[in-house]
Formats: sequence, structure tokens, C-alpha cells
Amino acid sequence: MQPTGHVHGDAVRVAGDARQRFYDSRGYGRPLAGNEIELSRVEAAHLLFRGDLSGIALAADADPVGFERFFVECAAATDRFAVRYLVYADLRDRGFYLSPARDPWPGGSAAVADAVDFVAYERGSTPDTGNVKYPVQVVGERESLSAAGLAGRTLAIVDEESDITYFAAESGRIAGATDYEPPAALMGVLLSDRVVVWDAPEGLYERGFYGQPLTGRAAAVEGAIQLSLVEAASLAADDVLSLSASVETVGDSSGEVGGDGPAAAIVARGRAVEGERFDRRLAVYNRLREADTVPKTGFKFGADFRTYLDVETVDDLPHSEHLVRVVDPDHRFSPRELSLDVRLAGGVRKEMVFALTTVAAGGDGDSDAVRNADVEWLSIGRLTP
Repeated sequence: MQPTGHVHGDAVRVAGDARQRFYDSRGYGRPLAGNEIELSRVEAAHLLFRGDLSGIALAADADPVGFERFFVECAAATDRFAVRYLVYADLRDRGFYLSPARDPWPGGSAAVADAVDFVAYERGSTPDTGNVKYPVQVVGERESLSAAGLAGRTLAIVDEESDITYFAAESGRIAGATDYEPPAALMGVLLSDRVVVWDAPEGLYERGFYGQPLTGRAAAVEGAIQLSLVEAASLAADDVLSLSASVETVGDSSGEVGGDGPAAAIVARGRAVEGERFDRRLAVYNRLREADTVPKTGFKFGADFRTYLDVETVDDLPHSEHLVRVVDPDHRFSPRELSLDVRLAGGVRKEMVFALTTVAAGGDGDSDAVRNADVEWLSIGRLTP
């Protein structure tokens, strides 16, 4: 005869030999006095579904109910019960012992974020003896999740058909081995959304992979390189690039861009065409260059940048290793957005990295706001537990 449980607040209590039967041997619940244990509702539902409990009484002196009634009652009374049950049952079926991690049910002694629903222990170990393998945050397809604080979690996304996709979110670090210093005296013309350097030295593109040639190799005009605004702003802030003119000053007798200097002029143009995102993208671009990587546009992949870690020459260019999307730390992902980014990156053999950064308003291309902006690298990839 299987034991019967009874609802006690947010949990289910089971007496008899429950401690030996469920906690000691299989890691369910937590022990109380004697042999009694307390189960979370998700754990109780799983045992009831398996037939390890004969029923659960929803109130004192009430007749025990079966799985169907208990599941519906819990779904009505408990936040996100259905999606959390699906993930719990799936991980149990994969051979993991789990502890619920939400108040009032801390996951053993594991220190986890409030958003974590379960902690899954290394296979074959119990809450008493095992190390945490996966701190699991359960997310429904139509929910959103904050970009901040995701590092170190396992995301279990449940879609509308109850299929589960797992993602690992980890602190990332991008470091390369591209050894190139741009020349100290470049002169460019600021157009509406790019800068053209008419007589760029060959190494600027061939070795540093800055910009793109304006024309083909067989053209009469040689050495003309068009830079994106983030490339140009970064070079100008390093006092490498000056501006001889812009689309506003063409025809002016002075022929030079004045004001606060070329970096400020390029940043102002970037803000005009892209808004506040330009400063964040520039801060991330600078960090990537400082890490000896080569960032190029990731437009073809729906990202801000793709990165090359070790560029010897453009003629022998390796595959890019990362796709980088720049987001504010307050950004909230939709699961569909996240799944699309990670799937696309995996499909083209790249790692999906999100760069979380906030840049204070104001300042020019050499301002402390851009130079000293904090950047948190968040790598997210598919996971099979």
C-alpha cells in the first residue's frame, strides 16, 4: 500500500516510512520529525503521477485526490506550477535529483538567485551529498527574462507544446591574438553614415581589417577605405584619424572639421543616425579591440558584431568565432528572441555573446563615459543535460 500525503500550506507532508522511502533513497523532499517528510507541490505531483503516492488530501479530513485533481488545484493556486512541473519531471527522468529552490523551499545549502526554481545535483548524488550541477530557471515561452544576473544559470524554456529547450548562460570573455597597430596619421572625410580614407596604407585593411575597400582591385582609384562610424570613432579617439571635411563642410573655405575635434564629430554623427545605441556599441567595439580581437559588423547574422580572434592577413582570414549583440543591462529577453539568436549562432558555428553595457549620456569619442564603460560578457548556448 502506497502512503498518502496531505496538503500543509504550500507543501505536502507524508508520514509512515516516507523518509527512508523517498528522501534517503531518492532525494525527494526534506525530513521533518521522525520519519515524516515535507514535499514541495511539484515533488508531490511527480510522486503521485508515478504511483508512489496513493493520493493527496487537499484539506483536513478530506478524501485523498488523484493526480488530475491535484495538478489542476496546484496550477490554480501556485505560480507557474505547470511549467515548473514539466521541467522537474523531465530532469528526474534524465536521472537527476533535484531540490526546489524557491521560498519557502531553499535548495539544500546552495546559494542561488531568487529567480532559480530548482537545483539539479550531479548524477547519482543526493541533496545531502552532491554538488549542484545546474541551477535551473524555468521560463515559459511567453514570459520574459532579465539579461542582468543570468550568468551561471541553466535556462529551461517551455514552449506552448510543452517541449523544453535548455540553455547554459555563462560569464564570457573574448580575447584574441591579433597584433596590429594602425598608423598614426590617417585623414578621412565624414559622410552621412561612414568615413572615407582616400589614401589609406595597405595594412589598415589587409592587416588590421579596418573598413572595406571603396572599389574593386581593378579600379583606377586605389587605397580608398570606407570605415564604419564605430571604427572611425575608435580610431579618432586614439588620435589616429583626423577629418579633412564632412558633408556639411564641403565647399567651406577652411575645408577642415573644427569644433571639439574629429572624435566628437564622428560620435555626434553616430548618435544622429543610430541614437543612444551608438555609444554602447562604440564602448563594446573599443573593448573588443583592446582585447586584440577584430570586430566587424554582424549585420548578416542579426548581431552587432562578429569577431575574429587572430587575423594575420585578410587574404587568409579565419572564420569568425563569436556573434556579439549589445544590450542594456535592463534589457529583457523574450525566449523566442533568445532561441533565435542562439540557434543562428550555432548554425554558423559561432558562439553567441551578449555584451551588457550602459554608457552615461554626453561626452565625445574620447570621453570617460565611453572609455570607462563597464561591459559584462554573457555567453549563451544550447545545453543537453
